[in-house]
Amino acid sequence: MAAVEGERMVVVSALQFACTDDVKTNVDHAERLVREAHAKGANIILIQELFEGYYFCQAQREDYFQRAKPRKGHPTILRMQDLARELGVVIPVSFFEEANTAHYNSIVVIDADGKDLGLYRKSHIPDGPGYQEKFYFSPGDTGFQVFETKFAKIGVAICWDQWFPEAARAMVLMGAEILFYPTAIGSEPQDSNLDSSQHWKRVMQGHAGANIVPLVASNRIGKEVIETEHGLSQITFYGNSFIAGPTGEIVSAANDKDEVVLVYKFDLNMIKIKRKSWGVFRDRRPDLYKVLLTLDGSRI
Repeated sequence: MAAVEGERMVVVSALQFACTDDVKTNVDHAERLVREAHAKGANIILIQELFEGYYFCQAQREDYFQRAKPRKGHPTILRMQDLARELGVVIPVSFFEEANTAHYNSIVVIDADGKDLGLYRKSHIPDGPGYQEKFYFSPGDTGFQVFETKFAKIGVAICWDQWFPEAARAMVLMGAEILFYPTAIGSEPQDSNLDSSQHWKRVMQGHAGANIVPLVASNRIGKEVIETEHGLSQITFYGNSFIAGPTGEIVSAANDKDEVVLVYKFDLNMIKIKRKSWGVFRDRRPDLYKVLLTLDGSRI
């Protein structure tokens, strides 16, 4: 009888905090929480989406394009590379990317030795009241990415991407052992009674359970007021950052108001065996899924 693989433990972390609209203040804040997560044993630490400032996509303002910077020489990325190297941790870093005449909502993954492992550009770009990202970002052209870090192969997608099961499945098919989703989501300016927080969590719990992988979601908290072209707009970000296990169970969770550093340990080899034996990948029928390549469900 073949020997069973030994343990392969990894500790993941989700950070949750309120942003100001000052880059240095926010990056200092993120670094402090990364250090706290490291002190709790974390190996891979997720910071929320676009954490350098307020979520500016509430407005359509030309001057906000000045917030974008090229990937090469980006000061926050360089600082996080130094921090990752010092602590020996993996850090996905969200930023507003300027790429010549194009602009993207992007992530670079920094390995535990400080190396930039590569870039992912957000694929699904929302457009609605308070979340007017199509004004700023082109749809990502990288395709879904899996990054082989020191501790695990990870898939990282961004906020609105997390509502699409195809994205999660694609990353796991490509070898992702853990999924990470940095996020900025909260109240809806057009409808104060709409609270999507539980729906948001359940959708991602489904990704974890359907693909038999852990999942980490990091969201911001706090009220952010932005001056738009039509007056003031505000969003109260609802936090609820969480870590889900491979059957979709929530194993660590934040509330909607407090700053928090979540951590949880997984045995990736044990989960790998469960993923193989459960049969959801063995019994896939890609020949029947061509309809997913259409927008209207047509078989023509």
